[in-house]
Amino acid sequence: MAVLFAASIPYMSDGSPANSRRIERNRILRRQQNANIGRPMTSLDQIIDDFAFLDDWEDRYRYVIELGKGLPAMPEVLRTNENKVQGCASQVWLVTETAGDPEDPVLTFHGESDAHIVRGLVAIALAIFSGKHASEIAKIDALETFGKIGLIEHLSAQRANGLRSMVRRIKSEAETRLPA
Repeated sequence: MAVLFAASIPYMSDGSPANSRRIERNRILRRQQNANIGRPMTSLDQIIDDFAFLDDWEDRYRYVIELGKGLPAMPEVLRTNENKVQGCASQVWLVTETAGDPEDPVLTFHGESDAHIVRGLVAIALAIFSGKHASEIAKIDALETFGKIGLIEHLSAQRANGLRSMVRRIKSEAETRLPA
């Protein structure tokens, strides 16, 4: 009887039981929803691991949206044209804080968007760049990271261009804070 039951369990292409994959997928999405309640931002390593596990793009898009929900709301007074990222179809605002050594300050970024998916892309960009020295930021290839998780190829051309604009703006913020 147990053999018949075991044989009826659907399996994924990697040999793992489909039910355990579904349970793990739901755990990842629930964990991110819970993380959105006053907890620190998800780390880049965790995002990469979660993307590697979520093999369905619908789940990955949901995950990106959940990451965006985890961003703290940007006060209305900071949503200015000066803070707006040019080149994005959606409205995206980015604010930079500096701390530490003026020769190579640590930059902390805060971002916001009026579009759910784009807000999630902002969250991933902040996980890549925020809290690092300006010299480190200047060397980071964020598009490689976005490619590594397979995100670039699944974005519309407009969103991909907006993402590139956001990365350029962040790198520009870092470069302007480095000595000439």
